[in-house]
Amino acid sequence: MAIGTDLKYSTVDRLYVDPMNPRLGRNNTGRDVPQEQVLELMKDWTLDELAVSFLESGGFWTHEALLVTKENLYGENRFVVIEGNRRLATLKFLKMAYDGEKVPKKIADIAKSTKPPKDLFEKIPIILIGSREEIEGFLGFRHVTGIKEWKPAEKAEFIAKLIDKRKMSYEQVMRKIGSKTRTVQQNYISYRLLLQIEDSVDIPREQFEERFSVMYLSLRTQGVRKYLQIDIQADPKSAKKPVLASKLKQLSSFALWLFGNEEDGQSPLFSDSRQVDNFGRILESKKAVEYLERTEKPSFDIALRTAGGDEPEIINLIEKAADNIELALTRAHLYKKSKQIQKATKRVGADAMQLLEIFPEIKKVLEEESK
Repeated sequence: MAIGTDLKYSTVDRLYVDPMNPRLGRNNTGRDVPQEQVLELMKDWTLDELAVSFLESGGFWTHEALLVTKENLYGENRFVVIEGNRRLATLKFLKMAYDGEKVPKKIADIAKSTKPPKDLFEKIPIILIGSREEIEGFLGFRHVTGIKEWKPAEKAEFIAKLIDKRKMSYEQVMRKIGSKTRTVQQNYISYRLLLQIEDSVDIPREQFEERFSVMYLSLRTQGVRKYLQIDIQADPKSAKKPVLASKLKQLSSFALWLFGNEEDGQSPLFSDSRQVDNFGRILESKKAVEYLERTEKPSFDIALRTAGGDEPEIINLIEKAADNIELALTRAHLYKKSKQIQKATKRVGADAMQLLEIFPEIKKVLEEESK
């Protein structure tokens, strides 16, 4: 069956939220996950905004029809919503609220204030599709490269399913979802790395998906790729396990530095994703890596200094000081008698002399030029 072109209608009770929805998280999806559990996972998806929209606009907009397929779920053929689960969950919670059942407080308060529009739960616009596979391209464009993006881990999981289960190449996925081949490739390898960490490293998984984007970004750095010996250009077959068995010890250390281990009181080495490049610089330094590996609770700042990674910052500080002094020189001669300027000049002079002691060659050149 192809994607339907005719608008149809269904009651809310005949429609099922998708227990395979990537937004639920990898550890929460599966065809046997009960509807109650799926709705519980979705209750914090700002459904109250949609609830207000439904009630104030007088119902469900037909141009936002749900995309529905009929497939086996819980032992029977049922209508499963593939696109529009947030809208369906909102309707289900609203109906539960009007039926007197327990729902999230915001939804309950909204239901108390307004009566439901006629046919809100009896005439939901849907478009039937033959299977979820028929709209993979649409979902990929909409949620991976489009305006309603999934979280980074959800995007990567979607791409990995197309490659692992549908046996697609990077180029085929790229054409299907409208992304770049390099982006598809890095998402796939990052996701496979996450699975390898789960299988090989004994640390809690709570932050794995939350910090997936940090791991994804870290694979762009030469330091991380070198430390783990990951081939970022690997084809899908070679990338199934991105890290070789001989480097599993390094993988364990990498995962601990990146994700931490709350059970052992170990925090991630850094929390700001803007430090990813510096993390890569650290892993390029043999001395910095040795410090990280031998220290029970290493410091990111110490590791960065050990790697010489703070050099750009020092250069920036000295250049800013030089720029400010050059600016001050344009008018300082007008205030020769100022005690405050004299005091500040003394401080600058002392600091400059101390800096020159660190670089005696420069000091010697300046002394010769001043003769």
